[in-house]
Order: sequence, then structure tokens, then C-alpha cells
Amino acid sequence: MSDCWLLPKGSDLVLAVRWLSEQQRHDSQAIAEAALRFDLSPLDETFLYQHCREQAAAEVDPSQRER
Repeated sequence: MSDCWLLPKGSDLVLAVRWLSEQQRHDSQAIAEAALRFDLSPLDETFLYQHCREQAAAEVDPSQRER
């Protein structure tokens, strides 16, 4: 997590999501790398795993998408 008081709380997670999108990779290896690169908490890393799993499921079954 960022120790810089200028960055809002959670900005590391935002940066990690942006990085994953730029890499166009959302697999478990990429998420683990993002967690290390951006010093994410275990809770943030778990969020990324769940979010990417939900996104993959929504791509397979469009009825799963949020409205």
C-alpha cells in the first residue's frame, strides 16, 4: 500500500487495475504480479481475483452481466 499521504486510500488498487488492463492480461499470474508490483493487501488481491473471475463468466454468459 502506498505510504504517500497525497494518494487517496485505494489508489494502489486503481493503479493495479489500470496496469492489468494495459497488459491485457487478467489471469492469476498477472494478478499475482500486480499484487507484488503495487504492494496490494491480501484483501485487494482477493478482490482482483473475484472481479476477474466474474468478468470472465460474464463474457461466457452475457446474462450474468450487471445491468
